[in-house]
Amino acid sequence: MSEQNKALMRRVFEEVYNQGRLDAADDLAASDVVIHKGSQVIQGREGIKGYVSALRAAFPDLHITVEEQLAEGDRVVTRWTAHGTHLGEFQGLPPTGRQVRVTGTDIDRIVSGKAVECWTTMDELGLMQQLGVVPAPGQPA
Repeated sequence: MSEQNKALMRRVFEEVYNQGRLDAADDLAASDVVIHKGSQVIQGREGIKGYVSALRAAFPDLHITVEEQLAEGDRVVTRWTAHGTHLGEFQGLPPTGRQVRVTGTDIDRIVSGKAVECWTTMDELGLMQQLGVVPAPGQPA
């Protein structure tokens, strides 16, 4: 089961995030899926579609690479790296044209062949530094 669960999550990254095939979420996630992203909670397939759509509008060349996966029981841990160019509005920030690289980790729970819950963390401070919103260490404020 662990290999099947890892393959399911690789499909989420490839089909939904990288290819922008939002309809694939209908096959890969439960209708009541919940994503815990810091203090933000994304609920349901439509929530996922809205979230990914906004990401891809801000970073149209978004590509997430799965660096490593571990699975045990109904859980899959995925360490990933995302690359993209900021060409659309992102969290109220107008496009900067900057290329970014962000790392993150997801812990997903799988039930009956569908993702039902995800806890995700990513280097949001690093992202904001790359976009020029927050100065990087050693840079003037």
